[in-house]
Amino acid sequence: MIAQMTASRSVIRDYVALTKPRIISLLLLTALGGMFLGARGLPDWQLVLVVLVGGALAAGGANALNHYADRDIDSLMRRTRARPVARGAVRPASALGFGIALNAVAFALMWGGANLLCALLTLSATLFYVLIYTKALKRSTPQNIVIGGAAGAIPPMVGWAAVTGYLGLPALYLFAIVFFWTPPHFWALALLLKDDYADAGVPMLPVVAGVDQTKRSILLYTLLVAALTSMFFVTGELGWFYLLSSAALGFGFIFYAYRLWKRPNIEGAKPLYLYSLAYLALLFAAMMVDATVWGVV
Repeated sequence: MIAQMTASRSVIRDYVALTKPRIISLLLLTALGGMFLGARGLPDWQLVLVVLVGGALAAGGANALNHYADRDIDSLMRRTRARPVARGAVRPASALGFGIALNAVAFALMWGGANLLCALLTLSATLFYVLIYTKALKRSTPQNIVIGGAAGAIPPMVGWAAVTGYLGLPALYLFAIVFFWTPPHFWALALLLKDDYADAGVPMLPVVAGVDQTKRSILLYTLLVAALTSMFFVTGELGWFYLLSSAALGFGFIFYAYRLWKRPNIEGAKPLYLYSLAYLALLFAAMMVDATVWGVV
């Protein structure tokens, strides 16, 4: 009995690992930010529950499909060789079925609990991530993450659409912020893992263009993101609290990117990567606070 319980817990852990839960949390936060902005305050709690559960299921399903599609190169990289499919703990067909099932449930939940546009946007994020980024771009071009980042930029649009039922300029602005944030965030990680990517034959920018070019690209994209986030204020959708918060956070982002650019080799890549995670989370938190407490100025 004890052995069976231990085996069951191991299976559950493997299937949870397929969903990459740590990645999902940031996606859900951006979706929540879109909901607060769309509602100009606190959104309906039942709708929030639908979007968060549906978003988690869809993102988890997309990640499971990524495990299935990347199982060959995952086994070649030190960072990923312990993943359930790569090490043989979960059969590829099981991961495939699991990913499809999660997305099917997510689509039905989003459509029934929110609206069809919300459901279609959620499904499009999965399809773009799996078919465009993972299958078409990741192994063929060093610009893979630039284009493929569109998948991770869709959740705030989902949140907005769930509340409003349409896509307006603020939703597109939210998409653009996450879209242009993704390259400097991911390239900082790619610098740390460049040898892994080289061993697996994945043409990430540090592998193809080198460390110096990657650091310059990170700085340029960081400047663009900082400018873009502050410009959101002029749309009239957000107030002074957001502007001051985005400016302060953007200054920190530029500081870490500039420091990485000036220091030798990849020194400073990890602090930038960690800051980029905090940056996006705090930026969307500032949006929610602004929309709820301060309102639109």
